[in-house]
Amino acid sequence: MDGHSAPHGRAATGPVELIGREMEIQRLRLFVGRVTEGAGETLLLSGDAGVGKTSLLDHATAIAADCGIRLLRATGSQFEADISFAALHQLLQPCSAELSHLSPLHARALNVALYLGEGPPPPPLLVAGAVLALLRQQAAQERPLLLIVDDLPWLDHASALVLGMVARRLTGLPAGLLAACRTGQAGFFDQGDLTVMHVEPLSEEAAAELLTTRYPVMTPRVRRRLLETALGNPLALLELPVSLGDLTHTAAGTIPAALPLSRRLQTVFASRIQALPTSTYELLLPAVLDGTGDLRLIRALAADREGPGLEPAERAGLVHADESAERLTFRHPLIRSTVVELSTSRQRRRAHAELAARLADRPERHAWHLAEATEEPDERVAALLQEVAHTNLRRGDSVGAVTELLRAAELSPSGKGRSGRLAEAAYLGSIVTGDLRDAPRLLEQARRADPGPRGPLSTAVAGAYQLLHADGDVDTAHRLLTTAIHHLDDPRDAHDKVLIEALYTLLMICFFGGRADLWPSLRTTVDRLTPRPPELLAILSATFSDPARLTPAMLARADASVADLGRQVSPARIIRTGIAVSYLDRLSDCREPLQRAIQHGREGGAVTSAIEALFLLAQDAFHTGRWDEARQLTDEGLQLCDTHGYHLLAWPGRLTAALLAAACGDSRTTTRIARHMDAWAAPRRAGIVAAYAAHIRSLTALGRADFETAFHNAAAISPPGTLAPYAPQALWVFLDLVEAAIHTNRRTEAAAHVAAARDCRLDRLSPRLRLVVLACTAITEPRPDIAALEQAITEPGSERWPFDLARIRLTYGSHLRRTKRTTDARRQLAAAAETFHRLGATPWAARADGELRATGITVSTPSTGLASLTPQQRQIALLAAAGHTNKEIAARLFLSPRTVSTHLYQVFPKLGITSRAALRDALADPPDSE
Repeated sequence: MDGHSAPHGRAATGPVELIGREMEIQRLRLFVGRVTEGAGETLLLSGDAGVGKTSLLDHATAIAADCGIRLLRATGSQFEADISFAALHQLLQPCSAELSHLSPLHARALNVALYLGEGPPPPPLLVAGAVLALLRQQAAQERPLLLIVDDLPWLDHASALVLGMVARRLTGLPAGLLAACRTGQAGFFDQGDLTVMHVEPLSEEAAAELLTTRYPVMTPRVRRRLLETALGNPLALLELPVSLGDLTHTAAGTIPAALPLSRRLQTVFASRIQALPTSTYELLLPAVLDGTGDLRLIRALAADREGPGLEPAERAGLVHADESAERLTFRHPLIRSTVVELSTSRQRRRAHAELAARLADRPERHAWHLAEATEEPDERVAALLQEVAHTNLRRGDSVGAVTELLRAAELSPSGKGRSGRLAEAAYLGSIVTGDLRDAPRLLEQARRADPGPRGPLSTAVAGAYQLLHADGDVDTAHRLLTTAIHHLDDPRDAHDKVLIEALYTLLMICFFGGRADLWPSLRTTVDRLTPRPPELLAILSATFSDPARLTPAMLARADASVADLGRQVSPARIIRTGIAVSYLDRLSDCREPLQRAIQHGREGGAVTSAIEALFLLAQDAFHTGRWDEARQLTDEGLQLCDTHGYHLLAWPGRLTAALLAAACGDSRTTTRIARHMDAWAAPRRAGIVAAYAAHIRSLTALGRADFETAFHNAAAISPPGTLAPYAPQALWVFLDLVEAAIHTNRRTEAAAHVAAARDCRLDRLSPRLRLVVLACTAITEPRPDIAALEQAITEPGSERWPFDLARIRLTYGSHLRRTKRTTDARRQLAAAAETFHRLGATPWAARADGELRATGITVSTPSTGLASLTPQQRQIALLAAAGHTNKEIAARLFLSPRTVSTHLYQVFPKLGITSRAALRDALADPPDSE
């Protein structure tokens, strides 16, 4: 019987949904439909063990039952393979009462074959004729019949011959035969000339969905490993997690080199492996444990043994030795797991020891095999493995680093060493692998291993990270980390990896705290590092704390760090570089490396890096006018935050989502998010989150021309006349504050803020800030450099920031109108209005149109209907009008339901409607709902 007898889908009424089998199910529906029409067809399903053939038979059974078809089913069994007509008896037993209606010849033949009567054994052709007569009899009752046979190769010889004959003689009957067999497995059933549907493994996307559906709390590192091992085999995907137990949802343990198999999985390949000579098996075991496919290594091991080498395994179809490429490959990853499952712990340790001896010149592989060959704690081996973990971390393999640190902790003979390695694993598990929820357990193990009053710094780092990201407890996290650093024997060693990681964590604590009193301890420690601070740490501590006062030299160093990103592989380094220049308008130069970090996280790597990269790219997409992309990136990041419990990391994503809503006039969303931010930030004294909320309210108010509210919120981030240190958000609300001050007759405050920008030379930080400073100077000073401003507005590259440029055109155009320069004002205002309409910035477009009318221009009412919508809004509106739900629209267009909802919120006012029910009347020719 096919190993995958349970459906790999979700429970439902009628046929159970099978993930990733849409094409196969469509084929089965067509087959069942032809049976009901009297076509009399046969279809064979062929595929590897566990690929899901039985599940497809089950699905076909449900489809047929819904169509009113009578079902007869049998399954081949190796224990009945020597009993004549055993499978036929199983198949036709429900029809035994109807045999009396057949002709005496056919009735006698089936009675004897099915052990219901005595007589000489009937020939197979006569039995086949009797079966066909029985099917015709069923047809006379106007009810089609479907025979379903699983595991064809295990049918007894007599049944296989009869069913093979029946399969070729169904034409014209309202009956069908649907059967399944393993690819390449011999049997007595003649498959020649019959239609075969090959059942392939699931696609990577479908396999990932199956795992997520059945095991939703599985950690990314385990999911990635299972997907690599199962290769789309549904049975393996469903059974392997059961064998792993708690490892599926925890970081506290190492994933075995070959995954343990359930009894069902083990039977798939065990018999062929057990039939191999002992010497051949003893070569396969180290080949599995090494995992590199290095044929030269296995040949070297074979030279030390007597016996036939790998040839028996090749003849059995278990492995393939490619001499030209010097690679050894296993036909399926489950073979590898079965090889290990059949071994003893002593055999595995001996194989690892052999590999360690052969790989003495390969430090990483040598250390790992040495660790696996070691039974008792050994500090030398633990230290070797920890160094390997650090090397892998630098290469971007954070998941592997966690695994190696956990094994190093197991081998640590001292409590202090074990505690430090457990804490480091907890920290890495939190920051990169998405195992934030499991960090407290590892930290508790670390404290028990070294219960002294002051544990290792790594424990403090992991604890502070947990406090910050799980609880948002800024002050406690800051105090824990600064105290631990203060008590170090040498807090100035720039080569101390744990100290440097502690300082990166402390920097993020200071940023989220958003208060000047948190920063001095960090700056002092960084400045004292010898021989000098790591370059990226020095840059980040300057650009992220007080970007307005960045020196030209430090700005050049930041640019050099961005230029170097193309050759960086560490997601952490890529993200930290992106963060370092996020307030300097250089994220567009980081897009390719940030996309690599996202892909790495999607494939089971550094989850937090993927989250931060998504939000950094979303921030860049907002500023550069790619708003649909910004929404999609934000949605994906927020979903990851929800899945993995990263509450603190979600705030930058919510900020971008709220700024998008503010720009488009969705005040309900902006109000909800800002209130949530305030409620969360206040008790935790998280100043940057409070600044986010003020920024959201400022932009929302400006869109409504509520300049008083806008001024107070922008001033709450940084007072007029001051670009406050440790308040980087002040760079993003500089234009907000000046514009609001001008419109509320606070010209003195506006001029003071522009003067502060000139004092800091804010215009040198980026072309966007230069444009902003020039525009604000033009509307605050009696004799501004108008030529410089207009040159900045029109020079190539200014359109990179369409929303900011349109706001500047609006502000400048409004100023020109008030100073009676009507013609120039119209030019600026018309350009602003066009951009706002194109972006979907509805309230800003209304403001620009109002200013244009004030110059004497007649502004036509924006077009309604489909012409007023962006291409994506048009798609969404038409699908919604056809009756599709947000979830269905999202699935069809590869968006999130949240993005669909946002688009519909913008569509309604454009179409002059207030509800979804009015869409059909507001649109012409909606598509058919199918």
